Amino acid sequence: MKADIHPNYAETTIACACGTTYHIRSTRRDLKIGICAACHPFFTGEQKFVDTAGRIEKFSRRYSGMPTRATRKKA
Repeated sequence: MKADIHPNYAETTIACACGTTYHIRSTRRDLKIGICAACHPFFTGEQKFVDTAGRIEKFSRRYSGMPTRATRKKA
């Protein structure tokens, strides 16, 4: 490797908002993140399901009065 062209690769601490800390090596120093594997719903098994039926009904109400391609009159 060439000298003096590579960034400094040092010990870094990553701190999550939940309080978990990770010690890794990186070119950046002391990172703060909002969510990690210890508190992410996918990894903890506490997934929340979004009510998609309400979204579909809202979409249907909004666009129910719109003419479709088959019902448009040709000018």
